[in-house]
Amino acid sequence: MSAHPVSRLILASASPRRKELLASLGVPFEIIPAEVTEHEAPDADPREMVRHNAALKAAWVAARHPTATVIGADTTVFIDRTVLNKPRDAADARAMLRLLSGRTHTVFTGLAVCRQGDGLQLEKGVASEVTFKVLDEATIEEYLRRVHTFDKAGGYAIQEHGDLIVAGYTGSLTNIVGLPVEEMKQLLTQAGLTR
Repeated sequence: MSAHPVSRLILASASPRRKELLASLGVPFEIIPAEVTEHEAPDADPREMVRHNAALKAAWVAARHPTATVIGADTTVFIDRTVLNKPRDAADARAMLRLLSGRTHTVFTGLAVCRQGDGLQLEKGVASEVTFKVLDEATIEEYLRRVHTFDKAGGYAIQEHGDLIVAGYTGSLTNIVGLPVEEMKQLLTQAGLTR
């Protein structure tokens, strides 16, 4: 029995994928999306950008719920020294898939856990690599017809019809989806929320 009451856990994200992955850890949590403007410059350092955005989201929610433990996360796709965020429209999504076709790119996620009450601040960065199949135009159109890609960095989701476009990956699959579960569990353990 710990002397400290376990604080409520809040996920500062509206992402259904992050919600599902966090739920897999079996820790009860609430969702309060952060209302922040994320830094998304195409020439940003991807590790720094996702770290900054994750911390920004967590801090925004933590300021409004000072006794809660808040999780912020941000994921991006990186290739050719360029950050690929969420596509603006279908043409942008097509361009991203063409750029990724037949090549390997890196998926970076930044995690931030903070609790204002006791000054807790934890951060972690995770990287995985994804190799795409060579995609012809018909495959790109088929993929965009099946998957809503506008809310997904790089214009794709490995867990939705990934067999159409992905040849393989290395590293954490849950990182590629948007919330690296093993690393998240480590941070929650450090925050005193899981054993």
